Amino acid sequence: MTETSAAERVRAEMVELIPALRSFARRLDRSPANVDDLVQETLARALANLDKFREGTNLKSWLFTILRNTFCTKFGLAKREVVGMEECVSSRATVNSPQEWSVRASEFQRAFDKLPDRYRDAVDIILIQGQSYEAAAEHCGCPVGTIKSRVNRARAQLAVQLDEPAILN
Repeated sequence: MTETSAAERVRAEMVELIPALRSFARRLDRSPANVDDLVQETLARALANLDKFREGTNLKSWLFTILRNTFCTKFGLAKREVVGMEECVSSRATVNSPQEWSVRASEFQRAFDKLPDRYRDAVDIILIQGQSYEAAAEHCGCPVGTIKSRVNRARAQLAVQLDEPAILN
């Protein structure tokens, strides 16, 4: 028997063993894509090293050994590779420049300082300190409706002074 006909026979036998290789690969990895890759890599390595296969030995055992070694190599590499741990620029939160916030804060402070005292007190108690309208009314010694009106008017004045269209909500 010639060497080419022996190689052809081994190749034909390899094709017949593909279902067995797939079955063995499924025991090592449940992902269908990984199973396909593993079988393909095994067959590619076997074909590349066909000259190392000894006639008369068990081809199935030889292919299974190649598959297992391929899996172990890939698994070992995958264990060492840490996917997604390196910080990516795209995952960083964006931060507005502090200069803009500083300018906006000083603009607000100037507008806030121009408010009448009764409006400033109402805005401070309700919007800045976060207290209830009832607590603000008690602190200022006036009805709750008056506090609500003062806050509303203060918002309107601040919107005008800051050139903001709708700061009323």
